[in-house]
Amino acid sequence: MKNITVLCGGMGGARFLQGLRHGLAEGTLPGVAPDATITAIANTADDLWMHGLKICPDLDTVMYTLGDGIDPERGWGRREESWSVKDELAAYGVEPTWFGLGDRDLATHLVRTQMLEAGYPLSEVTEALCRRWQPGVRLLPMTDDRVETHVAIADPDSPSGRRVVHFQEYWVRLRAEVPAETVVFVGLEAATPGPGVVEAITEADLVVLPPSNPVVSVGTIIGVPGVREALHDTDAPVVGLSPIVGGTHVRGMAQQMLTSIGVEVGAGAVARHFGARSAPGGVLDAWLVDERDADQVADVEAAGIACAAVPLMMTDHAATAEMAAAAIRLVSSPPGATA
Repeated sequence: MKNITVLCGGMGGARFLQGLRHGLAEGTLPGVAPDATITAIANTADDLWMHGLKICPDLDTVMYTLGDGIDPERGWGRREESWSVKDELAAYGVEPTWFGLGDRDLATHLVRTQMLEAGYPLSEVTEALCRRWQPGVRLLPMTDDRVETHVAIADPDSPSGRRVVHFQEYWVRLRAEVPAETVVFVGLEAATPGPGVVEAITEADLVVLPPSNPVVSVGTIIGVPGVREALHDTDAPVVGLSPIVGGTHVRGMAQQMLTSIGVEVGAGAVARHFGARSAPGGVLDAWLVDERDADQVADVEAAGIACAAVPLMMTDHAATAEMAAAAIRLVSSPPGATA
């Protein structure tokens, strides 16, 4: 294998990429060339404009994590961050105050916004930012078009009984503690894949769906018109790793998002939601579940998706690399074999 493509969100996708890169460096990925190229197609539907600046949370989380600039405790933003600008904006009474831009992080958003306003597309801006961070992977936005995820929540003061908030407000200000009634992807149906996205899928030797949010991370990437078709048409096997372990998400809000679209919160249910590539609209050839969910392997296989149960906790780079290796073994094994 010379080309591996990963469809990822923020923290979960970034940590998986760290492990994948570790496995490549250590030579522990079976059948993968030591000089293989890793391409990460990142979700951009979490993006928003704040204080006149373009913020791309998932792109930045991947870039900072792989470039060794992430705050390891928060899992987002820059390490050794200060918050003088945030404090000054609050002193002026400028809203919103629930989304804080760190002083060091602010530089990235300023550069990105200046380049966008100068006419550069997001894909070229991302490439330019990565020249500083050297993430060791090719990082591609899923689209250059504006796409935003919004969440409908109950609001008794609204005539309709509900209101819609940006995904970041739902996650950061509301902490995903309010039930999500539905998820709305603004601009997704009109978007086109970013430069290199379709080719990264169709020319890959392996495509991986890491343990990122299946609705608002991986799901939005697949929702860009042309991406699902590319996943169906590629000669590469497509393998996913469950973000649900033991009946709940490890971190984040996959549980809330799955519930909002009527999908059972379970490792097997997420696999069936993505569907078998042999069925219309499906994207998966194989799916890994955690050992705690081994009882769901048979149901996934019955849906036409190869499946195995292995440890799926990304406790360190080596453990994550072994997850990637298990995914590769699963799609490389003859039918009936185990990972």
